[in-house]
Amino acid sequence: MDAISVIRTKRDRGRLSDAQIDWVIDAYTRGEVADEQMSALAMAILLNGMEREEIARWTAAMIASGERMDFSSLTRPTTDKHSTGGVGDKITLPLAPLVAACGAAVPQLSGRGLGHTGGTLDKMESIPGWRALLSNEEMLDVLGEAGCVICAAGDGLAPADRKLYALRDVTGTVEAIPLIASSIMSKKIAEGTGALVLDVKVGSGAFMKNLDDARELAGTMVGLGTDHGVRTVALLTDMSTPLGRTAGNALEVRESVEVLAGGGPADVVELTLALAREMLDAAGLPDADPAKALADGSAMDHWRRMITAQGGDPDAPLPVARERHTLHAETSGTLTRLDAYAVGVAAWRLGAGRARKEDPVQAGAGVELHAKPGDRVSAGAPLLTLHTDTPERFDYALEALAGDAVEITDTASFEPVPLILDRIV
Repeated sequence: MDAISVIRTKRDRGRLSDAQIDWVIDAYTRGEVADEQMSALAMAILLNGMEREEIARWTAAMIASGERMDFSSLTRPTTDKHSTGGVGDKITLPLAPLVAACGAAVPQLSGRGLGHTGGTLDKMESIPGWRALLSNEEMLDVLGEAGCVICAAGDGLAPADRKLYALRDVTGTVEAIPLIASSIMSKKIAEGTGALVLDVKVGSGAFMKNLDDARELAGTMVGLGTDHGVRTVALLTDMSTPLGRTAGNALEVRESVEVLAGGGPADVVELTLALAREMLDAAGLPDADPAKALADGSAMDHWRRMITAQGGDPDAPLPVARERHTLHAETSGTLTRLDAYAVGVAAWRLGAGRARKEDPVQAGAGVELHAKPGDRVSAGAPLLTLHTDTPERFDYALEALAGDAVEITDTASFEPVPLILDRIV
């Protein structure tokens, strides 16, 4: 078998056989299939799709490319959450310690930024000393100490996905539903969690722009999880405007700590609690009260223990960008639109994301929101503050926020989009 024949099959809208899928995933993992060949196959999959059976086999091959975790030694039930990616989506940071404070174990394997969306590991690495790379033994130790762990997938866990994940980011194939579903579910199934809640984002700042595509992705992933014995549920949540009031790395960590301290933006708190309740229910702990765990400080205790156990200093000052630029409202009225995609691209261009898989990110870069849709603003009031270490990036970031990315109108009424749009089981 050879890579060209596999590429041609999908290029010509054919169905990949089980043997082709098994071979190409194994050969790519071993380096026999080159990045440019897998890039071509990924683009063919993006353009021509995959049947349900192909996706299932592709996912199984990704799982089989490495090891599987075993959490049977833990005394707590395991539950996990995965977001398909958004702008300002820092939910994992307060969510993992919150669910741990309610009695579950949360082995949260996370990734880095893809395109305009932020990556949990990039955010966490802005905490001085914190380590994303843990051995399996270290991961179990942190789970035992804190009840939760946020870390990168180990080298042995779905190594095929690690290579393909980075490749998709720089080849314009991030949005392919079969590749999103198999990437997420191969890691989560290999991770060994007993229950999984999926946060499938919908809107301009998400990879799924409309509800139909989001339902297709959610249904595909729920089916993959269920077929592999993982209790799986998905929430479809709005990503037409950024979550919270920050998009960046250290900026989002700071906001997450505010949530754990009992404050923070209302939308971040609402989604954190909704996902926590789903995770606890799926783990067999439906009577636990996550709101109480936020209020009494126990979630913050678990956060601090987790950060410390992974080498970080929870009391250390977070990085701050050297330069700032504030965008002001041109007129008075109601802010009716603050486009998530535009804000995400601006944060990316400021240095919070990467254009190539080997690029570093700036810990302090990003966008701070002074108003959200529905807020009344006055002419000259600050709307957004841009943060970066490299001021020559400001003009490029401001281009992303031009046009209709920000709208202020005289409307007397504003109908907000619900944060939670649907639930898929």
